[in-house]
Amino acid sequence: MRRIYSLLLYALLPLILLRLYWRGHKNPDYRRRWAERFGYFPALPGQGYLWVHAVSVGETRAALPLIRALLQRYPNHPVLVTTTTPTGSQQVRSILRNRVKHVYLPYDMPGAVARFLTRARPILAVIMETELWPNLFRQCAMAGIPLVVANARLSPRSARHYGKLPGFTAEVLTHTTLIAAQGESDAAQFRALGAPRVRVVGNLKYDLTLPPGLPARGRELRRMLGENRPVWIAASTHSGEDEQVLDAFSTLRARFTDMLLLLVPRHPERFTPVALLCERRGLNVVRRSEQRPCTADTAVYLGDSMGELLLFYSAADIAFVGGSLIPQGGHNPLEAALLGLPVLLGPHLFNFAEISQSLLSAHAAWQVADAKELAQAVAHWLDDEPARQEAGQRAKALLDANRGALDALLDCINGLVRI
Repeated sequence: MRRIYSLLLYALLPLILLRLYWRGHKNPDYRRRWAERFGYFPALPGQGYLWVHAVSVGETRAALPLIRALLQRYPNHPVLVTTTTPTGSQQVRSILRNRVKHVYLPYDMPGAVARFLTRARPILAVIMETELWPNLFRQCAMAGIPLVVANARLSPRSARHYGKLPGFTAEVLTHTTLIAAQGESDAAQFRALGAPRVRVVGNLKYDLTLPPGLPARGRELRRMLGENRPVWIAASTHSGEDEQVLDAFSTLRARFTDMLLLLVPRHPERFTPVALLCERRGLNVVRRSEQRPCTADTAVYLGDSMGELLLFYSAADIAFVGGSLIPQGGHNPLEAALLGLPVLLGPHLFNFAEISQSLLSAHAAWQVADAKELAQAVAHWLDDEPARQEAGQRAKALLDANRGALDALLDCINGLVRI
């Protein structure tokens, strides 16, 4: 079955290249470094790499506590971080800089995978979330590279999808050294699919920590935005969602005339289109990249940078987490909770269903259906500062109560790293 899978990948190669070229129209980074996607890059210096793979932005952020812990715990081992998307790549470069090596993960073709492993020479592979790659997993096993699927989750829908090819899925899973599952239900799904070694360690997303110096940098940014005006952040927004956020903002400005919207689109190729959208609505925009303070008539501060979302949260009073007003599935609300902000979420939360439900049940987050309800919720929290602060504290308390996955995962990894 794996051979058929590989032949199909090679047959689809022209379409894969065409898609890469097409996506490069919106984001030129897709056209750059394309050779890495086939395993062509200079051999990495040194040896003994601890390799962490995180697909895109969300997985990269979730992996940050693990990556930092590996750097601290194993100072004699360099760390390699791979991603699939340019936005994930930009996160790695902007946050971790030269502390790690970074390349794109190659397509799951036997030749590309072999070239990647030859040039990277990892002694440990940690794959974030649920990325099951038959050729990659098999070649890691053949090379004696321990492979851990970390923060693993499996929805019933995904389990049914993998269950359509039970023998093939079971074969792929036998090449894993460990499935470190988020919860008992995830572990049960993996065991049912044939994973031989599964352990529940918890959700790494709860182990977020504030980077050193962030509070001071947040206060500095708030001075640039305006210390005496309300600041509401709409974070990680998507097309079709910015319009709703701006509708809500227009409603709110009738009451809060000095309000500032800190708007942070999810993808960098949308920075300029979103700025133009604001300007067409008659809103005065200051972009983060301009590095200048807001004035009294600034309505929108556009976060057109990568790797600074926590900084933006630290300068805000209330947070709306995007990807949730449209059927995108939402993004991680725990980053706002870490900063003690009350969290507003749209109706589409399937990417973070368990975390979102925990925040909602703890009255640390509130769900809104549309622009009208979003405006009402923001107004409610601006009118009641003590209640707003209490909600933010409940969010932080929930996050603190669920920490521990990182230590459990590091205990698992400790026995796999040859010092």
